[in-house]
Amino acid sequence: MLPQEERSLPFPERWPRASKFTLSACAAVVAELATFPLDLTKTRLQIQGEAAVCRYGAAARRAVPYRGMLRTAAGIVQEEGLLKLWQGATPAVYRHIVYSGVRMVTYEHLRDSVLGGAEDESFPLWKSVVGGMAAGAIGQFFASPTDLVKVQMQMEGKRRLEGKPLRFHGVHHAFVKILSEGGIQGLWAGWVPNVQRAALVNMGDLTTYDSVKHFLLLNTPLQDNSVTHSIASVCSGLVAAILGTPADVIKTRIMNQPRDKQGRGLLYKSSTDCLIQAIQGEGFMSLYKGFLPTWMRMAPWSLVFWLTYEQIRRICGVSSF
Repeated sequence: MLPQEERSLPFPERWPRASKFTLSACAAVVAELATFPLDLTKTRLQIQGEAAVCRYGAAARRAVPYRGMLRTAAGIVQEEGLLKLWQGATPAVYRHIVYSGVRMVTYEHLRDSVLGGAEDESFPLWKSVVGGMAAGAIGQFFASPTDLVKVQMQMEGKRRLEGKPLRFHGVHHAFVKILSEGGIQGLWAGWVPNVQRAALVNMGDLTTYDSVKHFLLLNTPLQDNSVTHSIASVCSGLVAAILGTPADVIKTRIMNQPRDKQGRGLLYKSSTDCLIQAIQGEGFMSLYKGFLPTWMRMAPWSLVFWLTYEQIRRICGVSSF
């Protein structure tokens, strides 16, 4: 095609991957802002009763002020203010611009070009699993620094209530401080459990959504519309929450732990060490702390994201996912 003809094409046709990246990032921002309070509540719940913390001084053994999702959320509003439910939302938005954009573009590329679907547009489950896990891992690796800042900023309100000095004065300050204390490597603290979690979550999210959607289109009278998208997104949110919550608990604890001057964690040596300590000190179900708000967030997050994403793709002239 001649350069002049290329310039006359619509943006989605000239730059298909860039346009899909942009559209998925926009859909993710909408979903993130709508469901962020549940993410904050989940993060606070995952830190409660942390067995490793109880070995470091009497102050760490004080009674935990919150119990359960509703009491945790109500306590945040009463003691810190309503707007604190969105504390850490800015780095979360940054994270999803990178994470969602990369994972969606990567998955579609793997599905359509590398792994290859069948002629009837079906996609074998094992290929979908491989594609979903790979896309999630790649997307999360690039977005890990923003996720680290989000988790640490979400805990600032709790530090204030405990009488501890605040660590950060904003997103930019958080990035600069983490970088100055731990170097480039410090920005990727906790990236291993982060990537593990993202691989599991996307095996649940992308794989389930894609598989359920195409199963419905091929085996039922349902059409490629909002009803089909809604059913598939509800299924994907539930599976993603079940698969991803244990890795999310480990990720949150590793990212939130205090560190020495070399950036090494003081509580956990690795994600495996954190997993062992959690199970030995608190029991297996500690890995599902925050499951209810995780699921209650993933369900509407998936619903909002997929409906928004499919609609803006249609409006912009991009083929359905």
